[in-house]
Amino acid sequence: MVSKRLCISRLRSGGLITNYYCSSACRHCLYRCSPRWPRDFISSEETREALETSRRLGCRALHIGGGEPLLNPGGVASVLSTAQEAGVTIEYVETNASWYRNHETACALLERLAAAGLSTLLVSISPFHNEFIPLRKVRGALAACRASGISVFPWIAGFTPDLETFDPERPHALEEYEEAFGSDYLPRLTGRYWISPGGRALETFGPYMEQIPVRRLIAKTKTGCAELADTSHFHLDLYGNYVPGLCAGLAIGRQDLGSPLDTEAYPLITRLSTEGLGALLSYVSGEHGFSPSKERYAFKCELCYEIRRFLVIERGVDSCELRPREHYGTQEKQRD
Repeated sequence: MVSKRLCISRLRSGGLITNYYCSSACRHCLYRCSPRWPRDFISSEETREALETSRRLGCRALHIGGGEPLLNPGGVASVLSTAQEAGVTIEYVETNASWYRNHETACALLERLAAAGLSTLLVSISPFHNEFIPLRKVRGALAACRASGISVFPWIAGFTPDLETFDPERPHALEEYEEAFGSDYLPRLTGRYWISPGGRALETFGPYMEQIPVRRLIAKTKTGCAELADTSHFHLDLYGNYVPGLCAGLAIGRQDLGSPLDTEAYPLITRLSTEGLGALLSYVSGEHGFSPSKERYAFKCELCYEIRRFLVIERGVDSCELRPREHYGTQEKQRD
């Protein structure tokens, strides 16, 4: 029986996920965004309620992320306007620059968004994004920002020389970077790019990491996963979910923030937050017959994700804690 209850009572710094649909499927993506996701975008009502929740719990500034928000520029403009009305500052909007066509149309788009409240654009610059987005588009988006008076948050400018090694007119696979810079290029990226051990990063970087026995992973979290209570970089999404910590695929209903979580409604998160990975493993093994597929894992998050995906895909569990379901590959399962 879980004796303590997680309570998200104050939000510090975070963002609004307007959509999970994306023009890319980057190998490090925490949220597993891709073109396979539904083309849903946050509604005006959901935007207002998310902003009100953020303000109520102490956070008056958010960023906008995805997915690729600028696949729906009208939706972004609506979010920016609503934020101004709600008294919430939008610090920046994230983009991979896939929307760029030419200088004139890009400037027109940015000027429209500036009128709605856009001040800064975070432009992704990395080998991960270059697998899908040519450097030409990134350069074009940066130039359009300068011409339109939009500040740029380059993430990360230090990768520019790497990208400039290749033809700027087309995308380039990570394998091309390994050929150019060495077979250890991919694992070295973890020292140059902040990567959370979740989403596709589990498969991309797990094979390069030390493989830790399950018993050691459990021992490390026996007092609970503190990340779930961390609100230093939180996210609220278009479906009314609050993502605890950076644990993509786990969700707390926005309406349940500010009060201790009900242990019956949130049996997975409450066990993880207070008793750790061992309690989750014991619970899901007993209730649903789960067994780890390996004896060793690179990250505790890798085993946690395997447990959660087992519940969604293998057992068909429909839980408010395991949202959005597409994070676990249900969109691929439906289309295959």
